[in-house]
Amino acid sequence: MGQFGGRCVGNLNAVARLNIPSICLQDGPAGVRAVDLVSGFPAGINAAATFNRDLIRQRGVAIAEEFRTKGAHVYLGPSMDVMRAPEAGRLWESFGADTYLTGESVYATIIGVQSIGVQACAKHLILNNQETYRFVESSNADQRTLIERYVTPFWRAVDANVTCVMCSYNRVNDTYACQNPALIGETGLLKKTIGFEGFVVSDWGATHGSAADNANSGLDVEMPGGWILIGGGVYSDLEHEVAQGSVSVSTLDTMVIRVLTAYYRLGQDQGYPPTNFNVQSSSNNDHVNARSNAHTSLIKTIADASAVLLKNVDNFLPLAAPSTSGPARKIALIGSDIGAPNKGCLLNACDNGTLSIGWGSGTTTLEYLVTPLNAMNSAVAGTTTTLVTSPSDDQSKAAAAATGADVALVFVNADSGEYNVVPVDLESGSTGDRPNLNLWHSGEALINAVTKVNKNTIVVMHLVGPTVVESWINNANVKGVIMAGLPGEQSGPSIVDVLFGTVNPSGRLPYTIAKSAGDYNVHTVEFEFSLEPDITYTEGLFTDYMYFDAHDITPRFEFGFGLSYGFTTRYSSLQVSGSGSTRTVSAIVQNTGTRAGTEIVQLYLGFPASAQEPPKLLRGFESVPLDVGAQETATFPLGFNELSVWSVTSQSRTVPPGTYTVYVGSSSRDIRLITTFIV
Repeated sequence: MGQFGGRCVGNLNAVARLNIPSICLQDGPAGVRAVDLVSGFPAGINAAATFNRDLIRQRGVAIAEEFRTKGAHVYLGPSMDVMRAPEAGRLWESFGADTYLTGESVYATIIGVQSIGVQACAKHLILNNQETYRFVESSNADQRTLIERYVTPFWRAVDANVTCVMCSYNRVNDTYACQNPALIGETGLLKKTIGFEGFVVSDWGATHGSAADNANSGLDVEMPGGWILIGGGVYSDLEHEVAQGSVSVSTLDTMVIRVLTAYYRLGQDQGYPPTNFNVQSSSNNDHVNARSNAHTSLIKTIADASAVLLKNVDNFLPLAAPSTSGPARKIALIGSDIGAPNKGCLLNACDNGTLSIGWGSGTTTLEYLVTPLNAMNSAVAGTTTTLVTSPSDDQSKAAAAATGADVALVFVNADSGEYNVVPVDLESGSTGDRPNLNLWHSGEALINAVTKVNKNTIVVMHLVGPTVVESWINNANVKGVIMAGLPGEQSGPSIVDVLFGTVNPSGRLPYTIAKSAGDYNVHTVEFEFSLEPDITYTEGLFTDYMYFDAHDITPRFEFGFGLSYGFTTRYSSLQVSGSGSTRTVSAIVQNTGTRAGTEIVQLYLGFPASAQEPPKLLRGFESVPLDVGAQETATFPLGFNELSVWSVTSQSRTVPPGTYTVYVGSSSRDIRLITTFIV
């Protein structure tokens, strides 16, 4: 049973006679939370937007280096809840709307984390797709939807030898996830079908019933408390249950073996730093510095690579870099999103400054955040460029600042996070899930007020997920739009890089941006009279671009979309080799533009009609840097994982026979090459 109190968010008691220290479990997915002298990394949603496995792996390495330096044994991540509804409060912690992109991001993250000797803990198992009612609702899905759409990333986590899986609060088909033998039992889906050999830990306060109920269902470790205490623990009675015979000694042995195997397999018994912080208070805190210049540089690199250029009229961007000579110019910086956020909010549950991360247990430190305002001031210092700032969302003040400016940069955001009983933003009423897909702080009105007085308006959006932009996106005075997501502590320097063209944007959307909220077929369930609502996944496999494609709905910006500066590409020579369920697809990509850049080559697969899959599914991606005129061959292996679907009949993954269609292009709708092969 997890120890109440202790130095970390979660703690397993030390066993002095075996020389095993207290095992420290610590949040979170984007860096060490609630600890000083650590970095604020970009969120998972930004890591996914890079479509770059190597950067995602490096992010895992860097996060783990800071965990290890602090003496934390278990990294409570990656978060891997596939986006079902665009309003979901914690979707930014994970890797977006696509199962394959999520799975590949999960795999790269875990490989990176555990290469440093830190245990990764994949979460949350399973169907944890909204915050409202998350403690009591039942997520009800048919077996194929459950496994293909939501369990598959956990399969990739097991491929990466993840040591720990966290079960979620919600019920799954009417049984609580942490008390669900079909899900986590020794003969259940996770441990038998997928072959997971590590330990299952509960989310904090996610256990119900008796110690015997949970132990016999397959829960290895209960985490009732730590820094935040949510409810009591049932495993306080575990010793009694074993003595009474309600839990067998062999079951207890298996639980212990699973925990200790993870500890020893990663060598945490040899030279691992002792836990040197205390999340309860500043006492017993050695203030060890886990930050490094290399980590700071990587954070900016990922922020740069995850920025998605959505609009660029007549190549208005990039802006000319500030210089000490030439004509003077004026740049207006507008919106509360340019300045420093309030650092005193619990778990960063507020939105009164620039948004670099969402709120909740997956948040990170804001201590070292460099704001857009500070970064722009540094960029133009000593040059002929001057800044006019309006660090509020007052529309009249914004219009005054934009009037006469050569360029107006409007910074807007939309926030969300873990469920909180107090609204974080009174205007939106958000307590976790977003009640709508609008910008916060009347961002749409702010943009429209600026465009009325300035014909050279650039919009920068810091977003947790999909946001409707229809009221202003086609305004002729909006010359450019950058979706910067949640870029972490190097937010300001990164957006300066992108605006002035120091880097050429290569980020791609890890979800679909619709023309209206009604175009999405799934939404979070809002508060209702039921105390234990059922949420039925009637949409099956069809969400996000899969639903849009199946119903021929035109999005505003499709999954995988992103522009670059002066960088265009030509695709050619699509080939498929191999046989059976082992194929290799290749295509040549050439830079036909005027600037070097990076193409994100994407492969989508259309399955045989008998498989009854969505029209096409992402099954490969490669980040390909190209100098002007250069060409490279992008290669995609298609193996059993990519070609298989879940068969309810055989209770296994199978490769459907028939004709497969290969689509290769720059987004889910920008398909350049098509071919077929037969299995």
